[in-house]
Amino acid sequence: MAAASETLQTISKLTPLSEVTAMVDLRVKPVTPRTLDVATAAGRALAVDVTGAARPSSALALLDGWALAADTTLGAGPYAPIPLLHPPQRIEAGQVLPPDMDSVAPFDAVKIRNGFAEALATVNPGDGVLAAGGDNDPDIPLRRAGERLRMTDLAAFAAVGLSRIAVREPRIRVLPLRGTAIVIAAARLLAGDIERRGGAAKLDDPGRDLGTVLASESADAIIVIGGTGSGRNDTCVHTMARDCELAVHGMAITPGETTALGFAGPRPLLLLPGRLDAALSVWLAIGRRIQDRLAGVPGGERQPYKILTLSRKVSSTVGLAEIVPVRRVQDTVEPLASKYLPLSALTRSDGWIMVPAESEGYALGTTVQVRPWP
Repeated sequence: MAAASETLQTISKLTPLSEVTAMVDLRVKPVTPRTLDVATAAGRALAVDVTGAARPSSALALLDGWALAADTTLGAGPYAPIPLLHPPQRIEAGQVLPPDMDSVAPFDAVKIRNGFAEALATVNPGDGVLAAGGDNDPDIPLRRAGERLRMTDLAAFAAVGLSRIAVREPRIRVLPLRGTAIVIAAARLLAGDIERRGGAAKLDDPGRDLGTVLASESADAIIVIGGTGSGRNDTCVHTMARDCELAVHGMAITPGETTALGFAGPRPLLLLPGRLDAALSVWLAIGRRIQDRLAGVPGGERQPYKILTLSRKVSSTVGLAEIVPVRRVQDTVEPLASKYLPLSALTRSDGWIMVPAESEGYALGTTVQVRPWP
């Protein structure tokens, strides 16, 4: 009995989530930038501000029509045409505006008969024209360091002539300690989320030796799933304490109380419970934050959410932050589970809400921020 008690993993206290996030913000540093082709950089975080040359270099027509000097059409209308001294020059979208012309009028705004032209509408300076530098000002960054790149950003970069950019792409290993269906499913879910959010995920085979993985330097962070409790086969926290620095075992978040956080030098190590709901909840609250810090994404990055009203109250335990799945019903949401989140609650829900540790929950009618699942 004595030998068994010596190896039992126990939690002496639950560390507040606010302290854990503060530790992550303090100790997790951005990875070294690398250069990628623009076409392959979706989801990555920029390492530096991106600027481009002024575009276009000369004013261009934005539509097919007539190149005009706007002041020659002043006062023109369908019942009061203004004769034009010279027939206007026809121009096509994308062509450079002729000298002394400052606008492009639609074809039906000018009437030409027998070599004489009349303006049938007043045209303002700049109408139908893309001014020089109007597409891109080299003094204003297209996107700033720490911002994640969207497909639209990449298209704009390519259009302005950029082919390669400096980004931060954290390499994150995901190790399922056991080969059970739930642990493997959780590992695949997190690896997919890492990739979608601009990281390079390496999904290890189940059951690899944890000590060997912790000693490897082929990753910027390591996520381990399973083995954080007090079961006979739960030893991963002891392994981390033996081989690395164990900073936290036990977090004040539900589900996910048995989570552990440590460091191998500068590399963060996150040990998640072997339950899908717990692993997912802690990943959303802590894991994504670790990835953001590695990518150099600022703490204030905008996360998508919708403001909706609760159709039923949510009760929670003071001192524990809580992830709650919710289902949308018209303009309201109803909570589906708490503490333990069944697989059916995850699949039936449309998103999740966070109840902060200092709260006893939310009353019926409270407006809440509903965030999407991965």
